[in-house]
Amino acid sequence: MAAVKKSLPRRQFDVVVVGAGGAGLRCSLQLAQAGLSVAVLSKVFPTRSHTVAAQGGVSASLGNMSEDHWQWHMYDTVKGSDWLGDQDAIEFMVREAPNAVYELEHFGMPFDRNPDGTIYQRPFGGHTSHFGEKPVQRACAAADRTGHAMLHTLYQRNVAARTQFFVEWMALDLLRNNAGDVLGVTAMEMETGEIFVLEAKHTVLATGGAGRIFAATTNAFINTGDGLGMAARAGIPLQDMEFWQFHPTGVAGAGVLITEGVRGEGGYLLNKDGERFMERYAPQLKDLAPRDFVSRSMDQEIKEGRGCGDGSYVQLKLDHLGAETIMKRLPSIREIAIKFANIDPIKDPIPVVPTLHYQMGGIPANYHGQVVTQVNGVEKIVNGLYAIGECAATSVHGANRLGTNSLLDLIVFGRSAGNFIVSQHPEREHAHQELPDTDIEASLDRVNRLESRTSGEKTHDVINRMRDTMQSHCGVFRKMDILQEGERMVADLVPQFDNIYYADKSKVFNTARIEALEAANMIEVARATVKSAVNRLESRGAHALDEYPERDDENWLKHTLWFADNRLEYKPVRMQPLTAESIPPKPRTF
Repeated sequence: MAAVKKSLPRRQFDVVVVGAGGAGLRCSLQLAQAGLSVAVLSKVFPTRSHTVAAQGGVSASLGNMSEDHWQWHMYDTVKGSDWLGDQDAIEFMVREAPNAVYELEHFGMPFDRNPDGTIYQRPFGGHTSHFGEKPVQRACAAADRTGHAMLHTLYQRNVAARTQFFVEWMALDLLRNNAGDVLGVTAMEMETGEIFVLEAKHTVLATGGAGRIFAATTNAFINTGDGLGMAARAGIPLQDMEFWQFHPTGVAGAGVLITEGVRGEGGYLLNKDGERFMERYAPQLKDLAPRDFVSRSMDQEIKEGRGCGDGSYVQLKLDHLGAETIMKRLPSIREIAIKFANIDPIKDPIPVVPTLHYQMGGIPANYHGQVVTQVNGVEKIVNGLYAIGECAATSVHGANRLGTNSLLDLIVFGRSAGNFIVSQHPEREHAHQELPDTDIEASLDRVNRLESRTSGEKTHDVINRMRDTMQSHCGVFRKMDILQEGERMVADLVPQFDNIYYADKSKVFNTARIEALEAANMIEVARATVKSAVNRLESRGAHALDEYPERDDENWLKHTLWFADNRLEYKPVRMQPLTAESIPPKPRTF
């Protein structure tokens, strides 16, 4: 046994951060500046992480363009979450928002400016003033490349802080001792195919979402739920996985994202009759209603025969904004429309459809980033493990995320987790603990089974079956019989995922091996999603169930916890904020 463990090369760090998107980089920056030894693992070069694709802005109640207060931002976030968000975490996020944004500004992030030099802010869906009365300008924007600007800014600061990057490495499995504490990860260096043990006193999962489990998604190819798969295999539950957000405006046929910032700047949706139909569904906020609401409205227009062209999409009109505004505020959107829809939005509307965009659920964590599991109905912190960003369920987004709260989530909780780890003084902690042979062997065996298999299922075939199943059986609108069929189909796919085979056994940059390892994480996320969805007997946020069209606070104001043995548990939503008054549930209208 000991010989197996010693045969793997080992590296030791105070902290290992898995993922180099906005959350991972903000956390690692805090750690590196405190003088800790930090390793950041990333499947791609850090500035290629998916945060780079975020377009519209980062929310903060700065009040630069109109009066605003953090209490209004909190109300909007709780209401947007359909009351499934934990109000202590939400209050923490919105109160920290202005400082987090000003900190980015001081780091050198190139925000757009108002004539007086303050940060430019645009309206965004679901963000209002005076507790829901009218839209407010809260999204701090760098044109329509806000995530790009943020990621590059944070990467540059990390380089200055001498953060150690492991680029083109894939984390495989968490390593836990008998007490359940996390002591690091096994990881594969893609260049050589060699597996390493990375020991850490603290391990941070910042691996992003898992949108690639759906056939039509705005997510990058790297978004395969690696952190969620690692957590599930280690016995840690996944929370609220029934809630997936469909962004209203993906380019029809391509799925590439058209930012909500287009509607924030004054663009609006049209059906085939040229009607601005959102005025019927959301008379007050219209096209700036929350994303789940707009997506279902669009889907209904299409289903009722008012779709444009071949009837499968609606149109996003922005030519009335004028060429100057489009070129200044939405330059990337024009480029995307020309490349992917063969449309110049200065002249013509863009064909759009709801497209899978964001994962509200994830690894349960508190607002310090600490992962929290549940044993016999009692919450328990997993020592040494943290989850931040989209892979985490903190839960500030609940059943539906408001646009621009995702970038805010990254920087607030990345910084918070970093600060908490620094406060634990890892540099003074005991030397690295003895690592468990069983966990290392299990991780190696998982890879070796793939390597030694001489026949079986092709990776892309089984992944595509899963994606098609998720798309057709777990979409914008859900019906119980279709969900139940989807659960059976996903269960039938599990043996096929366990039998994946690839012919190329080479070691150097073997993408077939990486794809197969990613597939093992994706099927865990798909299982969690359908099992959680089929058992939530209500409609809330992004989970719209035909047979149960109303929200049921009496029975379902609670979080779902899915365990890898396909068992479900539940825990209450934290309704008590840190200092503010609780926001009680009420009907969600716009």
